[in-house]
Amino acid sequence: MDRRSFLRGSGAIAGLSVMGMSGCAKHVAAPQSTGAPALPFYDAVGPITPIRADVDRIFRITVCLRPFRAPGPRLDVERVGDKVVVHNYGHGGSGWSLSWGSADVVVKKAIDAANGSKDVAVVGCGALGLTAAITAQRLGLKVTIYAKERPPFVRSSRATGSWTPDSRIALTSAAAPEFAARWEAMARTSFAMYQSYLGMPGNPVEWTDRYILSDPEPEQGSSQPRQGEKHDFAHYESRLADIEPHFQELPAGTHPFPTKYVSRTSSLTFNVADYSRQLLNDFLIAGGTIETREFHSPQELVELPQRVVINCTGYGARQLWSDESVVPVRGQIAWLIPQEGVHYGLYYKSLNVLARRDGIVIQALRGEDYGWNDSNEEPDRKEAEDGVQVLQELYSRMEKMHPHRS
Repeated sequence: MDRRSFLRGSGAIAGLSVMGMSGCAKHVAAPQSTGAPALPFYDAVGPITPIRADVDRIFRITVCLRPFRAPGPRLDVERVGDKVVVHNYGHGGSGWSLSWGSADVVVKKAIDAANGSKDVAVVGCGALGLTAAITAQRLGLKVTIYAKERPPFVRSSRATGSWTPDSRIALTSAAAPEFAARWEAMARTSFAMYQSYLGMPGNPVEWTDRYILSDPEPEQGSSQPRQGEKHDFAHYESRLADIEPHFQELPAGTHPFPTKYVSRTSSLTFNVADYSRQLLNDFLIAGGTIETREFHSPQELVELPQRVVINCTGYGARQLWSDESVVPVRGQIAWLIPQEGVHYGLYYKSLNVLARRDGIVIQALRGEDYGWNDSNEEPDRKEAEDGVQVLQELYSRMEKMHPHRS
């Protein structure tokens, strides 16, 4: 797996080390090898706390259907009866990451369409609905959210929780020539807004270290589909090179990992449970209201009192708007009980691990085509347990490498 795919697939983490005396979790420090290349003092790899990789610590398994559109998200304006509908859906695996930038685009269109009216409806209460609603409030609009479900029951609450702004965002062959620039603007707007959530109680957003562990030499990034993959997914992360930390090769002897190749970077993590709660509270405190309502056809929007509607229905738009351009991309997460002191990520043998405050995410990543056009939302217990066993195998290698370290 190349480094770009690692970030697009979402971050990962894992504590590398062994368990010492019964009930005592230990850290693994980098071995001090005479003559080994050294990292600068300020850049050293600190002690890494192990994850308790036991199958009985899986406390839930969730499945999310990413709403992919080949040309990219739908952000156009449509009329339904006397309503003006501004669409905001189809972000693939980049919904959380692009949410604020996407909101900036669609809310400006909604204001233009409102002709002075301050009353706006938002349909959907996931990542895109909440950020669009809050963005509209900050520009002086009165907002009502209409939704069948709200967090933690919306699909976006099942997301991995990593900054992946170009994860299955479009196909290179289908995206308009100007889309790359629009994507960059949305990504930069979102990235800047996320910095304002750092350091808040509950850590809704935080920076965490990520590691790629590999025995064969890692594949270098390429804009071409990987061997065996059918789709030319667009990759734009190079446009953000000035604001994102780069990958750093870690020489042997500077880290505690057992693999031949190790790379490190840092990325944003969304602790989705707390972050969603923060967004809901911000919206309600600013005077917003939420009405529980399910729509079965666009014509039902005519019944709403608001003239302008921002449609943030995610994968649900496929059925509601009969939009066959929305393709489901299935992704499953196994959740391990969170651990104090474990706040980093790793990728190892097609397994992505990300330790969040609300649970340790374990996810199989087998290329960007994995889960393509699969609408099955039933959890696969065997896949979840297989992921935990991959971690166990990694820790067994660590134990042999550092049998007495703590």
